[in-house]
Amino acid sequence: MDAFILQILNGLDKGSAYALIALGLTLIFGTLGVVNFAHGALFMIGAFCAVTLQKIFGISFQTIDDTQTDFLGNPLKVDTPYIEAWFGPEMGMAIQDWSVPLAILLVIPVMFFLGWVMERGLIKHFYSRPHADQILVTFGLAIVVGELIKAFYGANPIQTPAPDMFLGTVDVGAWLGMDSGAVAYPKWRMVYFAFSLVTIGAVFAFLQFTTFGMVVRAGMADRETVGLLGIDIDKRFTFMFGLAAAVAGMAGVMYTPILSPHYNIGMDFLVLSFVVVVVGGMGSLPGAVLAGFMLGILQSFASMNEVKAVIPGIDQIIIYLVAIIILLTRPRGLMGRKGVMEE
Repeated sequence: MDAFILQILNGLDKGSAYALIALGLTLIFGTLGVVNFAHGALFMIGAFCAVTLQKIFGISFQTIDDTQTDFLGNPLKVDTPYIEAWFGPEMGMAIQDWSVPLAILLVIPVMFFLGWVMERGLIKHFYSRPHADQILVTFGLAIVVGELIKAFYGANPIQTPAPDMFLGTVDVGAWLGMDSGAVAYPKWRMVYFAFSLVTIGAVFAFLQFTTFGMVVRAGMADRETVGLLGIDIDKRFTFMFGLAAAVAGMAGVMYTPILSPHYNIGMDFLVLSFVVVVVGGMGSLPGAVLAGFMLGILQSFASMNEVKAVIPGIDQIIIYLVAIIILLTRPRGLMGRKGVMEE
């Protein structure tokens, strides 16, 4: 039972990342009809926004500390971060410690702007082009972004720790009435899961309960009719592209303490997230979320040593095997709509 609960938690953790990225992919495809292979790059840019903010908070200057001396009795030069000089040692250290959550405040406007520029500057020229053209141009953009990140930050993963209060584990077993310490799980992974649920809920609430969201949903169903009503649906769809980019960026920021960012992290998540979108059903937001968590849990169980001892390497291919089985039995995916990507 302990191992079972632990694998469920691991699956929900992985599924959270898959669902958030797949949600943004589906938003873009559902509104603009564009297959965006650069969406993983947006996840990566968000992660490196957290890295950048951490580096900015760590910028320091040297001062003479008369209370410390070297072996000759000379005062030592010490590095003092500007953030501590401006806000005081305690507040400055707290700001540095919370650099990852604070990066959310940076990444939302930055990613929204990048999404807007990307849609207006590139994607809009491919609306009427075949999906193959869209895939090629956005995949090429993802490669360019990855190489730029590699040039500026290097090829090695960069550690970005969570705040001190979220280090260590939480006793999940005690919550479930089991023996204390039976199921211990990292605190930050629990935070990420809660963050993903809040973000997914906020996106669905925005689309379901706001006038803007209702118009967007109407435009997804029948773009021409909404346009005939005098509504500039193109501007609203551009906004949704920016929103999808912001969601991917936030997902990247919050994932940095779990997996240290590197220049290829976007590609790693992109392929899996596209499989999630296809399994859930192209254009289906609930399907993307459902498939994300389902495939995350399946991958978690497939990574158990007991399972890999029977079927070596199953953890690397389980998602694709499940995708094949689902698409053979349900060609539109779990919750796909008729006519989407069907000629």
